[in-house]
Order: sequence, then structure tokens, then C-alpha cells
Amino acid sequence: MSVEIFGKVNQIIEEIKTASPKAKEEIEQFRIKYLGSKNVLKPLMGEIRNIANEQKKDYGQLVNQAKQVAEAKFQQLKDALESAAEDASAHNIDLTAPGEPIELGSRHPNSIVMNRIIEIFQRMGFAVAEEREIEDDWHNFTAMNTPEDHPARDMQDTYYLKDSTEMLLRTHTSSVQARVMTTTQPPIRIIAPGRVYRNETISARAHCQFHQVEGLYIDEGVSFADLKQTLLHFSKEMYGPNTRIRLRPSYFPFTEPSAEMDISCFVCDSKGCNICKYTGWVEILGCGMVDPQVLENCGIDSKKYSGYAFGMGIERQAILKYKINDIRLLFENDVRFLKQFSSTL
Repeated sequence: MSVEIFGKVNQIIEEIKTASPKAKEEIEQFRIKYLGSKNVLKPLMGEIRNIANEQKKDYGQLVNQAKQVAEAKFQQLKDALESAAEDASAHNIDLTAPGEPIELGSRHPNSIVMNRIIEIFQRMGFAVAEEREIEDDWHNFTAMNTPEDHPARDMQDTYYLKDSTEMLLRTHTSSVQARVMTTTQPPIRIIAPGRVYRNETISARAHCQFHQVEGLYIDEGVSFADLKQTLLHFSKEMYGPNTRIRLRPSYFPFTEPSAEMDISCFVCDSKGCNICKYTGWVEILGCGMVDPQVLENCGIDSKKYSGYAFGMGIERQAILKYKINDIRLLFENDVRFLKQFSSTL
């Protein structure tokens, strides 16, 4: 009796190994027969009571082996079926079907405005100069005629690096001018675009990070008239051929004399609107003649050379150009906001 039962289990194992169902329904029938709730192996397990005691262990292991062989065979058949379905799907691709649309992005308004400003000044012979954003105190302040005890430092609340009084996040791209002037002899004609940082409360009108473009021209015989004509040409190129400018006296520690520059409001044609606060003028930048002390600080002979400098905030230009009412929108990376802008001005 024991020999017959052992032989029956071995016969089932052999049937499992040689089974070769192909279709999904056939494989399911295989699973029901050998692994289902009423599979053919269950009655064989009940036959263990008819097995001699010394053979019960071997018989139990043989029945378990049959179950394991069935499970492995079913997994093999299932994997083969899925693989065949994938291959069929790959070969049934409709190459004439339209592809999925790929959305095109757009440039950030800051990038659009900055690239436009750079393009205008490059056509006037200005080279682009870029430098580090982590700067030392001398290039950021002292070289620009702002020593440690100078009251003008209060105009810029600065981010210093941890445990340092010498290294900081630059507060303006004037530090680029300082590095160029200390390594290059005139004539110098550069613009310095880049990101700057100031410890300011974030609001609709101010942010702790923003972008600037500063310009510098140093040579023999450079005058305020040269500065005025350069900025007039820039304004007409940037805001339209009918743009007018006006210069108002101001103060910056690195220029003397200094001025704020306004342009005629391009929104209302100087008639008065909320953009120009009903004055007909919009302030866009600061400028002036390079202070002789700044030239001397950087190793340039102030008796032989003179120069002018100017600086403007990119965000301010973008806000004016696109009539944006909150500077924070430029830093939130909201695709709904950004996709409104074309790639060129």
C-alpha cells in the first residue's frame, strides 16, 4: 500500500513538470487542479494515516515537494504568458498614431528682461563680466568707498556667512566692478549682471534676493554727458523710441555726482496712471560718475582716468514692462504665472 501511494505522488509530480498549458484559461485550470482549494494533492495528504510510522516523514516531505513543484510551475507559466503579452503589445504599435504632445516651456520674465538689457549694452561695446556671489567685505564695501564706519552701510542690511565678519552674500554687483578694476587697466567697459542679496522683509515691493545689472565705463576724458547719452540710448531701445529721460540729484557712496534716472511713463504716455503714480515719470536706475577715491582704491590713476557707473534692478524692469503688481510672483515658480510670458521682448 505504501509503495502505491508513494508512486502516485511521484506520478503527479511528473505530470506537473511535463504540463505545458499555453492559453490563459489553460493555465488557470492548471492552478485549480494542483493549487486550488480542492486540488489533487489534498486527498494524498490524508493518506498519511495509512503510511507506516517510519515512512510518515518521507511521505509528508514528498507531498510538500509536489506542492512546491506545482507553485514553481504555475509561476513559470504565468511569467511566460505576461512576457508573451508584452511582446505582442510591442509589435502592435500603431506608428501612424499621433504622438503625445510635449508642452513647450517659456523663459522666466527675469531672464527675458536681463537678456534684453545685455543685448542692448553689448551692441554699445560693453562686455559681460560675472563673478562670485559669496564676496569678501573689501570688494563689496570698502573698495566701493564704503569703509566699515561709513553710514551708507546702513542702506544695505547684509547677510554675512556664519561666524564671519569678512565673508558675505554680495549686496550689489558693484563687487564685480571692484574685481575688474583691480585686475584690469583702462579702458574698461563692462556690464555686470547677477543675483544679489539683502536682508529685507519680503513683501509685494521687496525681496531678500533679486537681480541687478550694473555698468561701468572708465577711460580718459569720460564725462557725465557720455553717461547721459548712453542711458538715453538704452531707454529708447528698451522702452520705445519716444522715451524721454530725466536725471535727479541723488547720493551713492561710489559715485560723485550721483543721480536717479526716470523715464517718461510708457504705459500712459506721461499722462498719469497708477504705474507712474500720476507723475508721468517712472524711476528705473541709479547712476553717476565714479568717485575718484574708488579708482584709487582699485589701483587706477584718478588724475588720468574718469568713468561713469550705473545700476538697475532686473525685477523692477520686469515689473514695469509686464505690469506685475507683486515681486513675489517672480520667485514662486508657479507655472500658471510663468507660461504667460513670451521668450522675447
